[in-house]
Amino acid sequence: MAEAPIRKVLVANRGEIALRVMRTCREMGIPTVAVFSEPDRRAPHVYFAQERQELSGRSPREAYLDVDQLIDVARRTGADSVHPGYGFLSENAGFAEACEAAGLVFIGPSGASMRAMGDKVEARRRMEAAGVPIVPGTAGLKDEAAAQAAAARFGYPVLLKAAAGGGGIGMRIVQEEKDLPAAFEACRRAALSSFGDGTVYLERYLEQPRHIEMQILADTYGTTLALGERECSIQRRHQKLVEEAPAPGLPQARRQAMSEAAVRAARAVGYRNAGTIEFIVSGEDFYFLEMNTRLQVEHPITETVLGIDLVREQIRIAAGDRLDPEAHVPRGHAIEFRINAEDPTRNFLPAPRRIRRYAPPSGPGVRVDAGIRPHQEVSPHFDPLLAKLIVFGATRQQAIERGRRALEEFVLTGPATTIPFHRALLEEPDFLEGRISTHFIADHPALMERTGAFARQPSPLEPLYGNGELAAIAAAAAVSQP
Repeated sequence: MAEAPIRKVLVANRGEIALRVMRTCREMGIPTVAVFSEPDRRAPHVYFAQERQELSGRSPREAYLDVDQLIDVARRTGADSVHPGYGFLSENAGFAEACEAAGLVFIGPSGASMRAMGDKVEARRRMEAAGVPIVPGTAGLKDEAAAQAAAARFGYPVLLKAAAGGGGIGMRIVQEEKDLPAAFEACRRAALSSFGDGTVYLERYLEQPRHIEMQILADTYGTTLALGERECSIQRRHQKLVEEAPAPGLPQARRQAMSEAAVRAARAVGYRNAGTIEFIVSGEDFYFLEMNTRLQVEHPITETVLGIDLVREQIRIAAGDRLDPEAHVPRGHAIEFRINAEDPTRNFLPAPRRIRRYAPPSGPGVRVDAGIRPHQEVSPHFDPLLAKLIVFGATRQQAIERGRRALEEFVLTGPATTIPFHRALLEEPDFLEGRISTHFIADHPALMERTGAFARQPSPLEPLYGNGELAAIAAAAAVSQP
């Protein structure tokens, strides 16, 4: 039984992840409060919650980032807790601390843990002290000259990164000395713009690496669990497109070593709740990359192979419940495909447009997490993620076969999406054999040619759903309030 039961949750997010959190809350009998800015007035998460409140702001995005306004909504609606989802304020230590100061339970880690892992230079220092392997690199660099000296010491290529952020923002690969000044300045500007902190650091660049992360859960009683890894190497612009669990071809000894390192990493910052330790794997070695102090976009594949609800576990931990170290045994294989409003044939250029037809796949081993509806306008103000397709099989081969079937069945028209890319990927021999790295797309130019061919092959179910034009006009004219 929880020490302090959670009675009402304000979900401080939107779209797919807001709806995902609300579904678990509904199963647990916990009422939820949705917040929305003007473009999301008729979004599914707004209607699914028991209560809803509109946010104001200079822009739709800024509305969701207004800490004072969110806390005021929680107070006015009687919410006793806040779930931040992912993105927006989910890794904002100030938001977590403001919630606690207002007497609200923050369903996530402490602000202190966020601060420790939010600064990548400080995180590297703490990980090294905890015995977690880190990529050879520097502390924060005071200027370009310091960067040049460090690059000469490590040897090219090197990687410049923002100290205060993640998600690949600002990251620059520098192949030769002549390219370093421009890359340093570009990284510094991007860091300052995105995170308000222009500090840059440098790491040795690892050739043909894999990006593998470890899910952890930790309660307030000292139990910290590593719940298995996720392979995240299929990326564009350092951001993930496909994830799978378990990682193909990962030796059990290395999996065990990474699990132990992930637990040490979490304990080093007194971590509580759900989090992810990200590693870069090169040859026989693995290194700490960063910690995501929140629920990950790709959490459903861990849920699928373990038979666990990570949001439920987050709520239980926040309410003071204990974790059961023996409860979760992995089985089978799961793959997640991010369905983004992007045109993969144009270098994944964002393609926000009104959704005309939307009919997600179903059937054995298929799950779709989405926060969209037919005839909804896809806003350019937010991340382009529309839906996540998760497939499960007893083996990786079966999961791939189900992925092919489900992607062909998936009807989503209006914006260009990443569906054709995913269909092409599942025909690529190197992917099928598990020969993958973070450079996979660049190393397989034929993959994008095949993507173009699949873009010209709509789902055979598409004609069943009409052209959507009359309904789109009606939706645009609707003025009813949620």
